[in-house]
Amino acid sequence: MPWDKEYDFVVIGTGPAGEGAAMLAAKEGASVIVVERYMQVGGGCTHWGTIPSKSIRHTVNEWLRYRNNPLFAELGQRKELTFPFLRRAMEGVINRQVGLRRDFYQRNQVPVAHGEASFVDANTIAVETPNGQRQLRGRKIIVASGSRPYRPDDVDFSHPRVRDSDTILNIDRTPQTITVFGAGVIGCEYASIFRQLGVKVNLINSRDRLLSFLDDEIVDALAYHLRDQGVLIRHNEEHESVEVSDDAVVLNLKSGKKIKSDLLLWAQGRTGNTQSLKIERAGLKPDARGLLKVDDMYRTEQAHIYAVGDVVGYPSLASASYDQGRFAATHAVSGVCNTRLVEDIPTGIYTSPEISSVGRTERQLTADKVPYEVGHSLFRSLARAHITGNAVGMLKLLFHRETLQILGVHCFGDQAAEIVHIGQAIMAQKGEANSLLYFVNTTFNYPTMAEAYRVAALNGLNRLC
Repeated sequence: MPWDKEYDFVVIGTGPAGEGAAMLAAKEGASVIVVERYMQVGGGCTHWGTIPSKSIRHTVNEWLRYRNNPLFAELGQRKELTFPFLRRAMEGVINRQVGLRRDFYQRNQVPVAHGEASFVDANTIAVETPNGQRQLRGRKIIVASGSRPYRPDDVDFSHPRVRDSDTILNIDRTPQTITVFGAGVIGCEYASIFRQLGVKVNLINSRDRLLSFLDDEIVDALAYHLRDQGVLIRHNEEHESVEVSDDAVVLNLKSGKKIKSDLLLWAQGRTGNTQSLKIERAGLKPDARGLLKVDDMYRTEQAHIYAVGDVVGYPSLASASYDQGRFAATHAVSGVCNTRLVEDIPTGIYTSPEISSVGRTERQLTADKVPYEVGHSLFRSLARAHITGNAVGMLKLLFHRETLQILGVHCFGDQAAEIVHIGQAIMAQKGEANSLLYFVNTTFNYPTMAEAYRVAALNGLNRLC
């Protein structure tokens, strides 16, 4: 490991944000070294977050399709799917992802220093390695240290019945009941996964509705289908205390309710990974949740130190984090950056059915006094949905009544996170190219889920007076 030199870039973290920054800087000819606290690259996205949870969800969905298909009933005895089995399938995906990402660094000749990083001063990073502490100097430093689940002090996370989104993956058996405290994206996704495994699920929400940043109609559909699957949802609740025993965990709520279950999954927010960085030595101060403040170019208050990904907060998406890393490195190398590219970031939520959206919601358009109209396509009207047996869901297009410009695309149902990108591509066009008429006048393969765009566009045109 070439320690004794000054690098153009020192990147802290190998998640999507750090990888995007390191690859861009290396391809621009800069000298780059990456510091990773764990022995494998990939960050929380690969090991505890996006990849594991989506891998588990996919396996559960495939199993349910097989189990519920009457054509396969005669193939043999139907076995139950357990969480340990899911974990083994997940580990295979993680290992392949780690190998892929490791090759990126090797092919681009970017060394990875494994150890705990902390600032010595604004240009020097100390790395605690198994062989002792070493130091690195960087002309530019990019902090991509990610985030971790928020853990309040009054909850005992050392007990095996209390988990967060990192440690839930390590359970050695499938519980009979689980309480999920926190109904954000992570809470809703895990509530959906466990319910599909036959687990009784309590979903406790501290707000008055699920995922309020989404379009109201989509949120209502999600709430309906979660309840239809058997998830018990409670809104406007705050935790009072958590009692743990050998055989159960009880979540006491300020409303007086006591929720008893085999397992408690705490999914109430996240904290930026800045505490161990000793970042105050660089003249920076994170907020109460450990997040760093940055400008439009992802620069901190120290102009040569950038921060990207979950450690800066919203939108905290792997896709956006990778782009943020690339844009920060671009600015650090050339002094310019086109931040317009990160507008209209699509959201993918992997509940069952899944949700994806891009652009504005009806609530936002109404508040902005934009004259819009709505086009719907219900999946139960599509031949492809009948063939696959996934007829639950819809595609919703929001468009300007006069110009027919696409203002928002909202999808609920099977493959929603894939389907949304067709609408995203048209929204990104300028002038008349961004028009509802594109979907009316384009021939889609039949039968496909993409055909939903033509159906929704025609439905919207029919609403115009």
